[in-house]
Amino acid sequence: MSMPLLSYNDILALDATSLSNALENSDIGIVELMKATLHQVDRVNPSVHAIVSLRDRNELMEEAAQASRSPRKGWLHGIPIAIKDLSNCKGIPTTFGGSPLFKDFVPGQSDPFVQRLIDAGAIVIGKTNTPESGLGSHTFNKRWGTTRNPCNLSRSAGGSSGGAAVAVATHILVLADGSDMMGSLRNPAGWNNLYSIRPTAGMLEYLESDRNPLDYPISTVGPIARSPEDLARCLETMAGSDRFQAPLDSFQASMEQLDMKGLKIAWLGDWAGAYPVEKDILGLCRLALCTFEKMGVEIDDMKKPIFPANKLWKSWTTIRSAVISSVEILVHGKDALRKSNIRSELKWEVERGLTISDEELAAAGFIAKEWSVRLEQLFTEGYDAIALPSAQVWPFPVDWDWPKEISGRRMDTYHRWMEIAVPISLAGLPCVTIPAGFGADSGVSMGIQIAGRRGEDAKLLQIANAYHGSTGWHSRQPECSDIS
Repeated sequence: MSMPLLSYNDILALDATSLSNALENSDIGIVELMKATLHQVDRVNPSVHAIVSLRDRNELMEEAAQASRSPRKGWLHGIPIAIKDLSNCKGIPTTFGGSPLFKDFVPGQSDPFVQRLIDAGAIVIGKTNTPESGLGSHTFNKRWGTTRNPCNLSRSAGGSSGGAAVAVATHILVLADGSDMMGSLRNPAGWNNLYSIRPTAGMLEYLESDRNPLDYPISTVGPIARSPEDLARCLETMAGSDRFQAPLDSFQASMEQLDMKGLKIAWLGDWAGAYPVEKDILGLCRLALCTFEKMGVEIDDMKKPIFPANKLWKSWTTIRSAVISSVEILVHGKDALRKSNIRSELKWEVERGLTISDEELAAAGFIAKEWSVRLEQLFTEGYDAIALPSAQVWPFPVDWDWPKEISGRRMDTYHRWMEIAVPISLAGLPCVTIPAGFGADSGVSMGIQIAGRRGEDAKLLQIANAYHGSTGWHSRQPECSDIS
């Protein structure tokens, strides 16, 4: 009995796991899938600017045809993906968000996690947009334009993995890679009604800096998807089984049913008023957490700050500037950075990093260790995770560089409005982002960060998967995907 023909919309609405199964069972053809993907690029990408450096269409169709005739490489066999434009894929330009420092750079080899995705059968169609040099949580640059929120094209999609999130939200892709230093996986997932995981820092290879006083990198790559199941499978592929930290040692182990009854999550909200948060965000997120309470999870509304927010900010910004500065100088040199027409925020980070002494860096590292000790105390007391909104503001107008104030409080730097991402980044914690819902007035979405002990990525994926199943959260997103 032959299977009924599926429309392009039906094919692209599948999550990655369902699509993989359909391809393996020959319910859908790889060539047909590539046609549907390119059709969706033509239909929605001119409006949202999610995909950049699109490869030649004839080459992509030929690669799809070859894949359809070849033995199955892995679970991603024949599935189109696009790589965030901060990472390298052999033969496709890496522009670092249109940076003038990478105008003509075409890498001769792929980054390890990208190669693992290709080895699992994925077909890379191009890149996903990111802000210049990946700085800031708003995806815009002079070369590729601004990535727009598909639920409201006048609003930001977040960043720096904004192109990745929008490509998944608009059904161009079924999943995507991103990276996260200061919320760059979390904010776009929250603002596009998706799931993401920032894995335990150090699980995946990432550029190190000799000025980082921590025992782990401050940034990491990770996946964005429409379901926690897809996150788990993609993360396993990106990391490689030899790099997984227990208990996330296999896909099956990561998704075993977790007994939610008796788990305890600390809801940190706005850090007892330390972080200004726009209207309705806290209420929406806290309401979403009621789903866990119905499953027997205890949600503890923390009324007092568990650590001084100003100390976290000082430590983080010191380490961040020192690391960014050292990496940029190592790659490009001081003269090139000072002479090039790079964005002002990067120049600020580089120049600031040069002024940071070894003593200041050591002090920042000590604060980070104090914070890690406080977190370990919290987990030892019986908490399984901490939770915060994925952003302090709703998606803002696309013509803004960044929000200059929140609820009357002035933002003194280009990234202060994402301060709520700092506690998790500084400690290198694994963190899943789950969708919390849509604003009643704005019509755009918000998410929740849920972070746990280092190495407990699997537990967080299980928690997210229980939420996904209990809410019936779906990937269709009619408000966001039906761009005319």
